[in-house]
Amino acid sequence: MNHRIFRFARGLVSAALLVSSGTAFAADTATHSLLTREGAHRAVDAALKYAREHGAPGGAVAVVDAGGHVILVERLDGTFPAGADISVGKARTAVMFKRPTKGIEDTINKGRDAMIPVAAVTWFTPLQGGIPITVNGEIVGGIGVSGASSAQQDEEIAIAGAQALAAPGAAGKVGAVEKRSAAEVKAAFLQGETGATLVDDPAFRVAASRRDGAGQAEVHATETDIFYVLEGRATVIVGGNVVDGKQTAPNEIRGSAIEGGETREIGPGDVLTIPRGVPHWFRSVKTPFRYYVVKSLAGA
Repeated sequence: MNHRIFRFARGLVSAALLVSSGTAFAADTATHSLLTREGAHRAVDAALKYAREHGAPGGAVAVVDAGGHVILVERLDGTFPAGADISVGKARTAVMFKRPTKGIEDTINKGRDAMIPVAAVTWFTPLQGGIPITVNGEIVGGIGVSGASSAQQDEEIAIAGAQALAAPGAAGKVGAVEKRSAAEVKAAFLQGETGATLVDDPAFRVAASRRDGAGQAEVHATETDIFYVLEGRATVIVGGNVVDGKQTAPNEIRGSAIEGGETREIGPGDVLTIPRGVPHWFRSVKTPFRYYVVKSLAGA
């Protein structure tokens, strides 16, 4: 065999072995997203913007990476000195447990003794106000807030920061074209206590809704509500602070009323858009009240 051809063939074999061994090695590893300093700044900026817009008297905001290491800490003027350390603890707790810290605090308050040994860990801060930061379905870090007007507002500010980095988990997926007949829509308005969902897509949901009276105050951390009124009138309070707010589901807060906020009167033909993270409350309703609700999911 010609030596030049032999050397070339031997090179091809070596390259093939490298590729095959590299493939085998890659199967034993995984690639993860990394939260950058730029991303941390974006989360903190969004959180502080929300805090200022909602009248927070102070607030320290901390962002940690997926390992709980601090990337960035900032605080508003007037925040008590320990706020920065507490915000870091909340962020670390959220990312290490991969859940909002309010749920952990509630578990301890219910007397779950199994959590007592964990309390000895120096970074463990089971107080409302810590939220995992999720991008494309992967937890890449955590954000913690301390020093706002209440624990609930701490959490709302943290949610606003985390959502600044939210990205769709089903990007690029083309949904099917769907039609609902007039009969199906009419039936949906009559279902349950408030109507029923007409379309459920990864990027949005459409519901035929009705209200027979005032409702609970609500905050959706990952959904923007778009109301289109068909019939009736209502007084809606937007913004402000939720009274007696409790987390009823992931990224969902409910309460009895709203303190502060702005009044919006809506009637037939009106469209009201409520961005994610903004408290809202149907304070009064003139029945019959029917409306479509389009829920746009964060990052979609």
